[in-house]
Amino acid sequence: MNGQIDIVGTFLSDEACAEGIEALHRAHLKQFRAFSPFLSERINEASEEALGAGRSRVRLFVLIGGLTGLVTAVLLQMGTSLEWNLNAGGRPITNIPPYVPIFFELSILLGALSGVAGFFITNRMPVWEPDPAYRTRFSADRFGLVVRCDEGDASRIEQLMREAGAEQVVREAA
Repeated sequence: MNGQIDIVGTFLSDEACAEGIEALHRAHLKQFRAFSPFLSERINEASEEALGAGRSRVRLFVLIGGLTGLVTAVLLQMGTSLEWNLNAGGRPITNIPPYVPIFFELSILLGALSGVAGFFITNRMPVWEPDPAYRTRFSADRFGLVVRCDEGDASRIEQLMREAGAEQVVREAA
């Protein structure tokens, strides 16, 4: 039975790292992590293409939070008015126009808070334990590409990384 190992490739430039990601994409490998000392548009574009990342799911969190805020505001305002009704000159007990600012404000508040929570959830943050394949060089002057694979696929992935321009390729136990 084959065990899981990490193949760690170190690249000199973001262009070479993006070429490595594209090579992995052509080989139909989607289990990789890329590290860089600065934000690189080339690496982001190559990763999005390889992983097939579509639109962010954070929008769904914001929508659900906003609708929850609206429903909560309606129930709170209407329920309070019906429970402690105040007959004010024959006006209706529950009147929508004065409540609109509360509806709006609670929708925005819960939508924003759930958007922040959704951001952290979808990005799996915070990370309490660092990735064991991470190198401090990836924050200083080098770009890294880590692929988790079976031992049988390791030599093929190492070859792909070297052909893409990896400065160094290392195998590590996962």
